[in-house]
Parts: sequence; structure tokens; C-alpha cells
Amino acid sequence: MAKKKDLREKIEKLRDKVKGLRAQIGETAEAAVETVTEAAAEVAAAVKKAHDVSPLAPAAFPALPEIAGVSFAATAAGVRYAGRTDVMLASVEPGAAIAGAFTTSSTRSACVLDCQAKLAMTVPEGAGAAIIVNSGNANAFTGAQGQTSVDAVTGAVAEALAIPASRVFSSSTGVIGEPLPHERIVEAIGALKAGLAPAGIEAAARAIMTTDTFPKGATAEVATPDGPIRIAGIAKGSGMIAPNMATMLVYIFTDAKISAANLQKIVSRNIGGSFNAITVDSDTSTSDSLLVVATGRAGTEIKDLRSRLSKEFEAALSDVMLDLAKQVVRDGEGASKFIEVRVTGAESDVDAAKVAFAIANSPLVKTACAGEDANWGRVVAAVGKSGAKADRDLLKIGFGDMVLAEKGWRVPDYSEAAASAYMKNKELVISVDLGLGKAAKTVWTCDLTHRYIDINADYRS
Repeated sequence: MAKKKDLREKIEKLRDKVKGLRAQIGETAEAAVETVTEAAAEVAAAVKKAHDVSPLAPAAFPALPEIAGVSFAATAAGVRYAGRTDVMLASVEPGAAIAGAFTTSSTRSACVLDCQAKLAMTVPEGAGAAIIVNSGNANAFTGAQGQTSVDAVTGAVAEALAIPASRVFSSSTGVIGEPLPHERIVEAIGALKAGLAPAGIEAAARAIMTTDTFPKGATAEVATPDGPIRIAGIAKGSGMIAPNMATMLVYIFTDAKISAANLQKIVSRNIGGSFNAITVDSDTSTSDSLLVVATGRAGTEIKDLRSRLSKEFEAALSDVMLDLAKQVVRDGEGASKFIEVRVTGAESDVDAAKVAFAIANSPLVKTACAGEDANWGRVVAAVGKSGAKADRDLLKIGFGDMVLAEKGWRVPDYSEAAASAYMKNKELVISVDLGLGKAAKTVWTCDLTHRYIDINADYRS
């Protein structure tokens, strides 16, 4: 009996121990759930932060006019992320002139090479045209498969819209070095065709975004006796932004009646002051492209590039190009400051550009701006490293309207407090006069914050 009693006692003790263990397990599980919940909240907050709109963004997407002769559509093809609108199609009616400019990267993508080749081809009589763009995958550095993907996508668009494949231009933006799942885009072409509409340009602007925090659009209008010439443009770009052209994806549409040759001349001579005058991080992309489409539906034809109408049209197109270029800088990855760098008094245009970009690309200048530190010595250092001709005793440096240094040293009435107060502005102007000549260059950039690291460290994940 004693043995049975001892055994029962042991069993009761074991039962109590099991109850205790179960309680501990329950507490541990509850703690684990709490930990997972907290982690999920942190991830959600990080995702939200990653998609917060840049503090430098315009108040809203502009009201872009419909351009006669072109329709747009956008859809989610699942190129990289399920459920995300990631492909846009622009269908252009016959009679359009198309001009372009592209990245000078020696590792440019299959899309870029294909577009360059097609722009050099003779346009078939009565042929329409199309532009198809995907985000999520750059189709760059993908070997012969890259051109296979381009041919598959452009061929499917050509068949769907009954136009020559030589008039279908494609662009891809996103991760480099991964094969483009072109079959997903091909499968989406039917839906894109069905959704084509003249008012679909904003949806198209959203479909081409990658790390962009807002869609980019700009418009201008030129008055003529036969009615206005309208211009509407969209762009994407946030990181990997540096000359030379195009430093992003840009698509501009106008109803202007102009030859492709004249349109190309106008586009080419306005690249330098717009898309080739911006930098976010000094990295040139493999995929960047600018296409300008003139549908020819406006009443007055632009024939003579010396005419008043031509000059007004060129000024308006230049304004749209510069507006879009500046929006790309305003959406620079992690940007909190929009910075204009003005260089004057250089001995040559080349030297002016060297100094301007040395300042705009300097991590020390950019981080000083991010930290609101009025460290004009960083600017001095950037001028010195630029390779341009400079003389310490002729140099003049300013922030905004303030001259901070000249004649080889800081000005006698220099105020650190005033300079520091200026650096708190969201928009900054850094000016340098070299005092050596008449050449000048203005470029636009942004600051460099920790968010840039966050975005690019996790870009593929």
C-alpha cells in the first residue's frame, strides 16, 4: 500500500510539473506571438516609410491635356510584384514623328539598343506606333535573352495593334541581371489594348514607377492662329540618376506637326540644360530613355526652326523637359533638400560643368546639406578636386543671397548663425564664381540621407 501511495504522490507531482510546463509553454508562445506582432508592425512601418511621398514632391499630379492621336493604358502584369500596376502602353496613330535620347552607358539594355536601332529606320508609309514600358525588371545584362524578350513583347504589341514591329518602342526599368518574364507582359497586352484611352496618361505615369514616391507629369501649351499646340510629358526616376542622357525614363507627347529630323534637333539641343543637368547619386543607369512623340494633329506646321513659332515650341518643350528633370531630383531616394548649384566665371563650359558636378556629386556636400550644416569648406574642397582651373584668391562662394567666402578666405562679416539658418530651408542654392571667364553651368541635385542607404540596401528584396 505504501508503494502505491508513493507512486500516486509521484504521479501527482508529475501532473503538477506538466501543468507548470504547459503554463510556461503558453507564456512563451504568447511572448512569441507578441514578438512576431511587434516585428510585423515594425515591417509595416518600414514599408509605409519606404513609400512615403518625398517632402519635396509637388502638391499633386498636374492635369495633363489629352493629346490628339495618342491613347494610354496600364495594367498589372506581375513582372516582379503581384497586384502592382507595372506595364503601360501608349498607342500612337499614323503620321507621328518620334525623336529620342538614351543613356550613354556601355552596358545599356536590350530595350535601349532596340529603340536606337528603330529610330534610325525608315518609317513605313501610314504606320502607327506604340510605346510599351514595364517596371520591376530592367532586362539589362541578360545576354541574348534580353533581345529575345524585347522581340517577344514588341512583336506581340505590333500584332495586337496591327502596326510594324519596327514602330514599337519598349523600355524596361528595375533590377539588372534578371531575365525579363516577358510572357507575363505578352499575356497582358490584350487587357492593355482594351483599356486604351486618351485620358489614361496618369495611370501610365504610375505604372512606370519603381522606387519613385510620386508619379511625375508636366505640361505646356503654345498659342497659334490655328489653335494651341499641346505638350504633355511623364517620367520616372528616383535613384541611379546622373548624366549622360537620359538618366531616367521620359515620354513626352505633343500634337505638334513637325518632321522627325527637326524634332530630334530640338530635343538634342535641350538635353544638356535639363536631363543632363541633374544628378542624385552620380550613377548612370543601363536603361534610361527619352522618347518624344509629335502626333501632327495641330493645325500649324513647324517647318523653319528659325521661325517664331518654332522658338516658342522649343521653349515650351524645354520647360516640360526641365520640369520633369527637376521632379526626378525632388524624388531622389531619401531626399530632404532640393539643391541648385550655380557656377559662373569659369574659363570654359567644360570647366563650369566639372565644378558644378563636383559639388553636386560630393557626398560631403550632400551630407552637410542633409545635416543642415553650413560647411562651405566642403564646397571649396569640391572645387579643388574637380580638375577645372581655379584660383583661390578669385573664388567666391555663396549660399542663397549670402556671400560666405571670397578673396581667399571667408568674408569679414560672415555669420555662422545666418548661414546655419539658411540651411534649414528645403530648397538651397549653392553658388560659386570662379572669376576666370564667362562660362556658366547650373545643375540640380539633392542631399544624401540615411534613407538612400535603406532603399538601396534592400532594393532587390
